[in-house]
Amino acid sequence: MVYLDSIVRKSVSKDEIKAVRQKLKMTQKEFAKWIGVSKPTVERWEVSEKEIAGMTPLLVEILQRHPEIVEEFSIPEKIYPIRLFYMYKDMVCTLIDVDELIQDVKIKNYQRNIMYRAFGANEHPSYKDYQEFLESRCFPRERDNMKLALRELDLPFYDPFLIIEKTQGRMYEDDFWIRIDR
Repeated sequence: MVYLDSIVRKSVSKDEIKAVRQKLKMTQKEFAKWIGVSKPTVERWEVSEKEIAGMTPLLVEILQRHPEIVEEFSIPEKIYPIRLFYMYKDMVCTLIDVDELIQDVKIKNYQRNIMYRAFGANEHPSYKDYQEFLESRCFPRERDNMKLALRELDLPFYDPFLIIEKTQGRMYEDDFWIRIDR
């Protein structure tokens, strides 16, 4: 069996670190955040005369070969007034931007498995799909004692968005939930 250390170099130089960061058009702070280290660590790497070892050479190799991976895993600028993050435990599955006035929805999926996506295989959900998704993360509209449930949530009427604001769209024995940014 061939091991990773026979494929990827064991160390990288300060120039290679700086070159990949600049190729990605990132500041030291952005690069540090993206790879999970502190800004002083990146600063130190970029002036060090010593070769940098550990997992860094592998990460540099991946970023040199596939710089598009940064875009794939980045959170885009917010384009609409409402942003929802459909989460599984602490992992973002789908980012959902919504403009309720023009009834438009834009999404970005971060998971390949459609079971972890807010809209499954649907890459271009309609506003109606969005409304159905919200309702799927709430107790049913026809629930017995719905008025009691709404009173417990301090809500005057059934509105899936307002219910999700209160409950985070959490369901019994389900690790999916929704974070809302306004």
